[in-house]
Amino acid sequence: MAVPKKHLKDLHQLFASIRTVEEAKLLLQDILTPAELEAIAERWQLIQALASGKPQRQIAHDLKLSISKITRGSRMLQYGGGGFGHFLKKLGKMKK
Repeated sequence: MAVPKKHLKDLHQLFASIRTVEEAKLLLQDILTPAELEAIAERWQLIQALASGKPQRQIAHDLKLSISKITRGSRMLQYGGGGFGHFLKKLGKMKK
């Protein structure tokens, strides 16, 4: 079942309204379950490690993740919509 475009637009506007780290924390704690929040935080750590040039096996060891998770993250970083690359650059977390 596809999510109505209006619902996605509302969600995008919600996230665009975040102005501080504290606001982000408040929203994420309420909108996500603890398991969802943990999974997203893990994904972001994985993406940052990949962007830094760290080898996949080292990332798997350091973050205690499977190689398949690392590979999926790598594919998203390379072939996704560009969001990860945008925010890595914006936050100064891209490998030089």
